[in-house]
Amino acid sequence: MSRIGKKPVELPSGVSATVSGQTIEVKGPKGTRSFKATDDVTIKVEDNAVTVTPRGTSKRARQQWGMSRTMVANLVHGVTEGFKRELEIQGVGYRAAVQGTVLKLNLGYSHDVDFQAPEGVTVTAPKQTEIVVEGIDEQLVGQVAANIRGWRAPEPYKGKGIRYKDEYIFRKEGKKK
Repeated sequence: MSRIGKKPVELPSGVSATVSGQTIEVKGPKGTRSFKATDDVTIKVEDNAVTVTPRGTSKRARQQWGMSRTMVANLVHGVTEGFKRELEIQGVGYRAAVQGTVLKLNLGYSHDVDFQAPEGVTVTAPKQTEIVVEGIDEQLVGQVAANIRGWRAPEPYKGKGIRYKDEYIFRKEGKKK
């Protein structure tokens, strides 16, 4: 039994959801998002809440039950509050700046790295050593943050590179004589 799937997803004020077939569309103050569920689950909107129920007792139906409920909850969270990933840059001379929708990174390469933010995601740099990625699609926000981090992942000896704000880097001891 899915403990997550049993809980209905509450719709806050200002958020509306419509179901057509297996597709649910959620509209809120930050925008509109939709999700197409598999045929293993049934999605219903009733009493200002969205409920997801499995269409059988097969293992796949039970897997899709919890996953579909979480996807609907992420849609509701995205259109109300949005998602945010914060990155830190550590290293001498490493810095970031935003010009329009382009993130310019100085990461110790012979050239600057220009990262074009995709549509639906805003990238800001409040300080030269901080990057904030925001949007209403959790998967896209996480992927953009991972792509930025991939330009210079933190190394274990000095800790230089781009890391998530809450990330712990396991440090290694250097070479001995």
